[in-house]
Amino acid sequence: MKKILSFLLFTCVLSLAAQEEWQQRPKLVVGIVVDQMRWDYLIRYNDRYCEDGFKRMMTEGYNCNRLLINYIPTVTAVGHTAVYTGTVPAFNGIIANEMYFDGKWATPVRDENQQGVGTQRTEGKASPHRLLCTTMTDELRLATNFRSKVISIGIKDRAAVLPGGHCANATYWMDSETMDWITSTYYMKELPQWLTTFNAKKLGQAYLNKLTRNKKDKQHFWDLMYKAETYEQSVGLDEPYYDSQTGTAIKYSPYGNTYTTDMAIAALEGEQLGNNTTGMTDFLAISFSCTDMIGHKVGPNAPWIEDTYLRLDRDLARLFDTLDRQVGKGEWVAFLCADHAGSHNVQFRREHGIPAETWPYYQVLKMLNETLTKEFALTTDEPKMKLKINATQYEAVQVIHSLECQYVYFNDTVIAKVCKNGNPKALKEKLKARTIELLQELDNVAYAFDVKAIPTHVPEPVRSMVINGYHPKRSGDIAIVLEGNVTEDYDDGYLPQYNGIPIGTNHSVWSPYDAHIPFIVMGKGVRHAWDNHTYHIVDIAPTICALLNIQQPSSCIGDAINIAIP
Repeated sequence: MKKILSFLLFTCVLSLAAQEEWQQRPKLVVGIVVDQMRWDYLIRYNDRYCEDGFKRMMTEGYNCNRLLINYIPTVTAVGHTAVYTGTVPAFNGIIANEMYFDGKWATPVRDENQQGVGTQRTEGKASPHRLLCTTMTDELRLATNFRSKVISIGIKDRAAVLPGGHCANATYWMDSETMDWITSTYYMKELPQWLTTFNAKKLGQAYLNKLTRNKKDKQHFWDLMYKAETYEQSVGLDEPYYDSQTGTAIKYSPYGNTYTTDMAIAALEGEQLGNNTTGMTDFLAISFSCTDMIGHKVGPNAPWIEDTYLRLDRDLARLFDTLDRQVGKGEWVAFLCADHAGSHNVQFRREHGIPAETWPYYQVLKMLNETLTKEFALTTDEPKMKLKINATQYEAVQVIHSLECQYVYFNDTVIAKVCKNGNPKALKEKLKARTIELLQELDNVAYAFDVKAIPTHVPEPVRSMVINGYHPKRSGDIAIVLEGNVTEDYDDGYLPQYNGIPIGTNHSVWSPYDAHIPFIVMGKGVRHAWDNHTYHIVDIAPTICALLNIQQPSSCIGDAINIAIP
């Protein structure tokens, strides 16, 4: 009998200990998304990172070496949404950086029903109204009866609004003209005093002055941290596929990331995040956007990219030191990931014998519309395409109005007007069939098909990536899958080029150079490990939710990764 009582008592003690353990959430979660960060940057520049930034995360945290994006397109708005919702565009509804609603293209956070707060410009018109499900930040607010605070910041509006979810206490992004941090009436009627004080410091202008002090220099890059010859993981300073205007605005320089860190620390202190008087966990979502904008300008092999990550490393160290002091060492959790990665510059690859092609977005759009106009004898009073491509005016009837993110979007209004037999649906089917034939003839296209009838010969994982990225009410009519060596270049005839190849780099395709991203979690309750299993971007949200013991987002399809201390 005594043995039975002892066993029951022991079991009860273990149960109470376990209950106490799961109730001890961290005081603060910091979500860090580094825009366009390739996974290999963690290793590539590791010998020059300081001990307290990226290295601290890698030596203390749980490292997922094989985290992949499981949908296309791999772009900013879609990536941030997938990280925080734990689901794909098919369910969260955010299918691209530009989406077509009511006959107009706009960013997925553009909201004409809102007004800017802290700005008079239209950049303030934003909200999460297009997001169809909850985020992990929403679920934290729900789990604590809205006693947790959620603050989300990022220079890009979409990189701030989408992680904050529907229930954020506040979301802030940067006015590109004044460089002040702003928000919209969706969140508040006026800026809090701490932010008004912070904006009054005009730190954005101070950082911009660092970039413009050498105006006589034709190359508008910033001064590197170290001597140029020490950037051994990068190519030269004057490669022809760099954009010499990089650094002419704060968002195209690493100082924009430093300014974002300043803002994050100001929000920590101004909102007393991690010191919630109710004892609930707070959440700070940070997006470092300048890594993407610089990457587009110069590509992954430039010393300017290496320098950007070395500087971001120092900014992370400063942020982590502030968290230790304000929240308490061992009392907070931080995770770091990316929304997408990016390919090497096409010219760079070719110089080294690596297959590389471009996807000339507007040239293909022009070819398709011109061919369809001629073959189907289309005529209409609709306005012609105004863009000049290779100095030639676009004259065709625009029955296809976009190839956004490798989807063909037909213009149903125009098709109805050019239809001569009174059956626009039948005409559209004929146009679709011919468009698929034309696309399939292009060397850089692997597959083109009606998204509602994917051919059985399309292999995995690409097949699933197309399905996951398709939303029937928001996506286009034909999916285009590019070959694995192709980079989309958005060539409209005005982008700077070298030997006919756009400078810098891009992203959005299914290939691992765009789809392989970092994911590290560090802090309270997280064990240290290096994990080479394959995971997906949709696994991030359920992993953090499991760590917090809260419900996962409403459309979550990911699986929690076991990062907890045993």
